[in-house]
Amino acid sequence: MSLLELDAVDAHYGESHILRDVSMSVEEGEICALLGRNGAGKTTTLRSIAGTTPPEVRDGTVTFAGEEITGMAAEDISVRGISLVPEERRVFPDETVGENLHIAETVRALPNRIGRSLGFDGEAMSDAEVFEFFPRLEERRDQKAGTLSGGEQQMLAIGRALKQHTDLLMLDEPYEGLAPQIIDAVEAAIDRIHEDGTTVLLVEQNAIAAMNLADRCYVLDQGEIVFEGSAEELSDDDRTRERYLGV
Repeated sequence: MSLLELDAVDAHYGESHILRDVSMSVEEGEICALLGRNGAGKTTTLRSIAGTTPPEVRDGTVTFAGEEITGMAAEDISVRGISLVPEERRVFPDETVGENLHIAETVRALPNRIGRSLGFDGEAMSDAEVFEFFPRLEERRDQKAGTLSGGEQQMLAIGRALKQHTDLLMLDEPYEGLAPQIIDAVEAAIDRIHEDGTTVLLVEQNAIAAMNLADRCYVLDQGEIVFEGSAEELSDDDRTRERYLGV
């Protein structure tokens, strides 16, 4: 059984039909990339999984670790081990790096009836463990998040997600606006996170970088899956890459 499964999901923003019969799966322990041009429905897919609003899933099912989570509140999905790092990063700019990490830990440890029923004991990844993935954050521990570079803010956003007992880490455009050398650093950290046992679902406009990192890829176009296969297969499929990804 896959860790995450979407079966014939249709999602809407109001009357706008965004996702159409989307079926996909993410296997435990892999890096899966969801690719496509702007407006293809990639972010909507992540929001449909995470339960954030909008969109509204009107048809189909989302299953995580064998349990259907379709229509659950975002906080109830999060406590099951799914973390979404949005494209906007959404760090607390007036708080320090250390305070941002502490906020994530505090939120994760709040009493929650679902968390208790699942046996969650309130523990979270330590700051020291986060700093192993992102040494630069330790150097900036007492610096306000709003003064960090874009790459450092992205590291902090991922670090906060890791503080929340993450089994599936979903990243929405993690390379957006970053310099090439910073992309390399973030990519290396994602690879280490994956090697440490976290499953990753990656949405990325930089298709070449994503294919270099991913085990498998899906391609979305106008809300529909038009390709499913290994990263190597997509790299060799010139027609699909040129038509749907422009690379």
